[in-house]
Amino acid sequence: MTTTHQRIDELVKNHDVVLFMKGSSSFPMCGFSGRAIQILKSCGVDAKTLKTVNVLDDAEIRQGIKEFSNWPTIPQLYVKGEFVGGSDIMMEMFENGELQQVIQS
Repeated sequence: MTTTHQRIDELVKNHDVVLFMKGSSSFPMCGFSGRAIQILKSCGVDAKTLKTVNVLDDAEIRQGIKEFSNWPTIPQLYVKGEFVGGSDIMMEMFENGELQQVIQS
């Protein structure tokens, strides 16, 4: 495992909810990241417990997260160490109530 993958692995294992995104929760830098934040807020995720990682600040993380999850786009959501998906999957899961269950379990 590369050092970048080790850093990502530690992040997803040490935080219940991690969102790799462009920007921050208070200032998303793309529409998909903004939508992901709104979905998490609607699920009742507290901003204090949400760990966000701004991939624009770290090129290694930006590329490494795509390899780590085998998922080509950002944002990417991890809940309790498990990859959930990007903003489209988050929206689909939110609309059918599945995301709320995953976060609360």
